[in-house]
Amino acid sequence: MSSDTAQVSSLPLPPMQYINFYTDDNVRRNRAPLPPRPIHDSYSMFGHAFNADDTIIRSLESQGFRRLYPMHFERRRELKKLNHSLLVNFLDLLDLLVHCPDSPKRAEKVEDLSLLFIHIHHLLNEFRPHQARETLRVMMELQKRQRVETAMRFQKHLDKVQDILQNALQSLPDQNEIESNFKMPTEILEQMDCNPSANAKVDSCYELDLIMCNIIDNMR
Repeated sequence: MSSDTAQVSSLPLPPMQYINFYTDDNVRRNRAPLPPRPIHDSYSMFGHAFNADDTIIRSLESQGFRRLYPMHFERRRELKKLNHSLLVNFLDLLDLLVHCPDSPKRAEKVEDLSLLFIHIHHLLNEFRPHQARETLRVMMELQKRQRVETAMRFQKHLDKVQDILQNALQSLPDQNEIESNFKMPTEILEQMDCNPSANAKVDSCYELDLIMCNIIDNMR
């Protein structure tokens, strides 16, 4: 093989081949590749041609295969019938290979097995929309349950904080009690009024200390 021959892969490139194009420096300099444009006509994937207007799950007839089951059917029953037919045809192929390995019927049995596999695969693909809806429903239920649990935990913490604040408010003394504790005793006021000359000789710092001691004793 010539070294100039281009190597074409039927599979997409690894993700790192694309990630390396979108570095911070390339994005800042607008060197990152633009996203691919939407496809409006036909395209090729894995060697098969597809049309953008085609349905997600195409019918067997549109793909060139003969339908083995009727148009209106029960998928579970038809899958069981196809599975049984697959086993029977496989046993027939084994019997044919043992007794007549060169028989032309061998190719027919292989085609029959291939057609049965295609039908089973097609019926399973028809469950994909239902599977997608069920997966979405399960995801939404999980998100709902997580949010409800988070809200319940937040409500518990909120109730706990409210209880703490309520207990703190109840432990605070009454306003009247506070005012009465900080009032000067009437006995000290009467002594100061009756003996102004004696009070003049007393040190002012001693009087303030005496008042504070009386206030603290009343608070106890």
